[in-house]
Amino acid sequence: MTKDSMDVLELLRKRGEDVDMDFLREAVRVLAQAIMEAEVSAQIGADHGERSQSRLTHRNGYRSRGWDTRTGSIELQIPRLRQGSYFPSLLEPRRRSERALLAVIQQAYIEGVSTRRVDDLIKALGCDGISKSQVSRVCKELDTVVSDFVNRPLDGGPYRYLWLDALRQKVRETGRVVNVSVVVATGVNAEGKREILGVDVGASEDGASWLAFLRSLVARGLRGVEHVISDAHQGLVDAIATVFTGASWQRCRTHFMTNLLTRVPKRAQSAVATVVGTIYQQPSPAQTRSQHQRVAAQLAGPFPEVAQLLEEAKEDILAFTAFPRSHWKQIWSNNPQERLNKEIRRRTDVVGIFPNRAAILRLIGAVLAEQHDEWIVSRRYLNMNAVDALEPAIEGLAVLPSAAD
Repeated sequence: MTKDSMDVLELLRKRGEDVDMDFLREAVRVLAQAIMEAEVSAQIGADHGERSQSRLTHRNGYRSRGWDTRTGSIELQIPRLRQGSYFPSLLEPRRRSERALLAVIQQAYIEGVSTRRVDDLIKALGCDGISKSQVSRVCKELDTVVSDFVNRPLDGGPYRYLWLDALRQKVRETGRVVNVSVVVATGVNAEGKREILGVDVGASEDGASWLAFLRSLVARGLRGVEHVISDAHQGLVDAIATVFTGASWQRCRTHFMTNLLTRVPKRAQSAVATVVGTIYQQPSPAQTRSQHQRVAAQLAGPFPEVAQLLEEAKEDILAFTAFPRSHWKQIWSNNPQERLNKEIRRRTDVVGIFPNRAAILRLIGAVLAEQHDEWIVSRRYLNMNAVDALEPAIEGLAVLPSAAD
């Protein structure tokens, strides 16, 4: 490092009176090269040409890499090792989701599904000229990260609350564009913190796909599920009843309201939504059920179909009342999952059509892994001690999913 430092100082002395961008760029290059040489020496345990018993491996030449700086583009010579690898600390790797997005976009180019919008995004990211080998390396690294994340053991249980949802993505298969279903599961662990438990890509959101997905979660260690929140897709409801016997099922109030309002003339939808919303504004389980009964009776005259639906779905939309009042807002709908889906769509919309299913899992898996990490280090989402205190009172009150839809 001493020699490299002298090179920098000498360069500064020689060019100090004639400061220009070429000089600054050369100074940055020399300093960066010195930093890399020092890092490599520390990593392998010996300086260049030094004999040392602590040496772990040897240098193996250099590889060129462009580096965009405020002084312009610089051509770096990154040291290579005979064993292992070295990546300069001054070249900060992109965040996983950004590298995933980069990989997806470049793979789309390679497979002939590029668009003008994607081309503009690549230029904005400064990714012009990336080779197929670089794309392959990025994809391979991300696939390992995502695979480790989606297949990790679920050892933070019991996961008493489980949210399930799906969103559609477009993918190119056998020469045509088709829709596939991306299913996502989130839960709250024993510490009261949220976790992303799993993600998978399937051809459709049918019962068989959901059943396989839920069983895979159980196989990875998912346990202690007492309350599952989802929409009323029949295949999903049946899969929940099969895999989580004894757990209650909560029909998402947001999805339910959307379904209910299709039975109401447009001019009356706002008023009906307000009346039905009062069911969820009560302070206790008994008052919530009483209000449900009053609302159903009130709507039976002008809107008999609405009243009938309220009666049929009563246990499914009121399952949350068996749990602590402080948890109700989080467990009576899929809104927490919908916010996560919105973030996923924000990232995937720039791609539009994925080149294959692996690219979907690569990008969405990286986005979810980042979100999972943020949740784990953030403050507690729910106080799970409240559930422990309530358990003796709710024992035997589990509500199995119905066939309502």
